[in-house]
Amino acid sequence: MKEKVKIFLQEQDVNARIAEVAKQISSDYAGREVHLICVLKGSVFFMCELAKRITVPVTMDFMSVTSYGNDTKSSGVVKIIKDLDEPLDGKDVLVVEDIVDSGRTLSYLLEILQKRNPKSLRLCTLLDKPERRVTQVAVDYTCFNIPDEFVVGYGLDYAQKYRNLPFIGIVEFVED
Repeated sequence: MKEKVKIFLQEQDVNARIAEVAKQISSDYAGREVHLICVLKGSVFFMCELAKRITVPVTMDFMSVTSYGNDTKSSGVVKIIKDLDEPLDGKDVLVVEDIVDSGRTLSYLLEILQKRNPKSLRLCTLLDKPERRVTQVAVDYTCFNIPDEFVVGYGLDYAQKYRNLPFIGIVEFVED
């Protein structure tokens, strides 16, 4: 089977929504510094675009967590591949994720990060699939709620492909 990608969210719509969310974050963190944690690899495109639009001081760190491998569904087994470089003590932390699906990965990650004593801990996601939620996760900032489709682009991948697409697309599998 081959895959085909159909445009779901146009690049200009994604960029416009990121700007709106960044404005809200800037307002919510007025007078403070926000420490962004990028969940690699998928969130790097989103975090860079978001950070460029946030008007309060921003610091960044990166963490790599996986539960997908090369599949289109979460395995439920969460593995930390790369941990943070800096402590979170007393920081206003905003975890930046590309997509919240089952909630398993983010629930696990937020639990770990909360134990590191941040001043505050919030979650921002580019995409949210609330109908797929297995574990409840409080998402503070969402760019788009989407249906249960397998999406790629803007950092999201299928078997490490399609991350560089400037739009959000739906993967359709077709016969060769």
